[in-house]
Amino acid sequence: MNVLIIDDDQLIVASLKMILESSPDIKVVGTGLSGQDAITLFPELNPDILLMDIRMAGLTGIEAGKQIIAKSPDAKILYLTTFTDDEYIVEALRLGAKGYLLKQDFDSLIPALQAVYKGQSVFGNEVITKLPQLLAEASNTNTTSAKFELTPKELHIIEEVANGLNNREIAEKLYLGEGTIRNYISNILDKLELRDRTQLAIFYYKHLGK
Repeated sequence: MNVLIIDDDQLIVASLKMILESSPDIKVVGTGLSGQDAITLFPELNPDILLMDIRMAGLTGIEAGKQIIAKSPDAKILYLTTFTDDEYIVEALRLGAKGYLLKQDFDSLIPALQAVYKGQSVFGNEVITKLPQLLAEASNTNTTSAKFELTPKELHIIEEVANGLNNREIAEKLYLGEGTIRNYISNILDKLELRDRTQLAIFYYKHLGK
């Protein structure tokens, strides 16, 4: 099987390449260091599986995955990350990812790739234990987000505003620019017809808070 590796840590990329190529059934056809690299290289290399980090500076793995699947619906994406953030797991499921593994689960990496190659979906043990609750919460949140036409990213930003984070703190947490967060919040306020961050926090606890 042909695999494309994307991770913004060069050392991780080199380690993954060495591990995968220890299997005679796997060929690493390319590597990249960003979400944009994934978008550029995927159509060029046409890998059987895209092995990609989720949280990367600039374009995240989720955002890159959405663009790739929009153009190549049959793309097989296996996310490998150090994060078990609930939002990332739900978004990975929504976009149609074939798996979500933690980087410390190196021993299960090659079997996971083989399973995905055969058409199966693979999730690490820590992720599997969260799925029932996450899917139930996602179902409830989807009703509210659809009503107000909010995207997953907007929902996350609203939550962080309600948690008391300022624009710089939210930007650092989401790996986005502070100006980008400012624009997001301005658009959210317009969409919800709210005046300020205080009203936005009240909106969250009234309509979205758990």
